Amino acid sequence: MSRIPNHLFIVDDDLCYGCGACIALCPVDALTLEALLAIVDEPTCTHCEHCIPACPVFALEIIPGAPS
Repeated sequence: MSRIPNHLFIVDDDLCYGCGACIALCPVDALTLEALLAIVDEPTCTHCEHCIPACPVFALEIIPGAPS
């Protein structure tokens, strides 16, 4: 899957509590866990969305806003 033009993958740090459910699902290792918070290396992320349904608190999303 290719990246969605003009979009960003974000982690809502108010919701994320660092369970790590998303990290193992990332096929390009764009997610890491730091101080009980999932951190995304956004340029590495392919926007495949594999991790999004795994988040129990709905802290992950792809939103409009990135320049192409």
